[in-house]
Amino acid sequence: MNPYDLGRASCVCRKWRYTIRNPVYWRNACLKAWQLSGVVDNYKILHSKYDSSWRKMWLLRPRLRTDGLYVSRNTYIRVGVAEWKTTNPVHVVCYFRYLRFFPSGRFLYKNSSQKVKDVVKCMNFRSSKADCVFSGHYTLSDDKVEAAVLYPGMRPTVLRIRLRLRGTTAGANNRMDLISLVTSGVNDSEASGPEEDNILGVVEGWQDDETHNPDVPAVSHKRGMTPFVFVPFDEVETSVLNLPVDKMDYFVPG
Repeated sequence: MNPYDLGRASCVCRKWRYTIRNPVYWRNACLKAWQLSGVVDNYKILHSKYDSSWRKMWLLRPRLRTDGLYVSRNTYIRVGVAEWKTTNPVHVVCYFRYLRFFPSGRFLYKNSSQKVKDVVKCMNFRSSKADCVFSGHYTLSDDKVEAAVLYPGMRPTVLRIRLRLRGTTAGANNRMDLISLVTSGVNDSEASGPEEDNILGVVEGWQDDETHNPDVPAVSHKRGMTPFVFVPFDEVETSVLNLPVDKMDYFVPG
């Protein structure tokens, strides 16, 4: 059982509530969630910041959730073509940014107009050019997330993402604010070399206006910066993010 199932079970009766206090459950969950930090560092953090309580560490230490998708719903207005009696038509365009994280330091990224219940089917464990799902790497330092993903092609482009992790309640970690979103060009050696498997290591230390391909200028995006909302896998079919724009023209992440 994962920690969220344990939390639900604790509401059943007193015996379940006492059972989930066993630190073994929380230790295993913590070591898996922060496996990039290593066992030794995790134990040091446990004793120095969380009073040697694995459960307290799970609730208070920022962590990326891996049991669902982080979804950013963005809308903008596009002017339509005047025809018949409609002289000034406008359209509300809706699209999504999707992120799925793995404990190993990998993540999947997809930018699409498809709803979350349709996209979850292709956000499995690997990238897919057919489904426009791209794979990248990330690091987590306190509540700051640094991520990068490479778009291959004739002019390889790297997408650099900086986020801040937060939660609406203790331990939820169900929101991420987009701090910056930058696209830059990479040269052929960077795109096809051994570092390609970890593009985050290639762009580490780059400035926001830095590019290594003069044909692909660095662009710091200002649109599509709506915060990410976490949607667990067991809620993708019923999430309000599946509603069309005629029923929900704007969404407040909170």
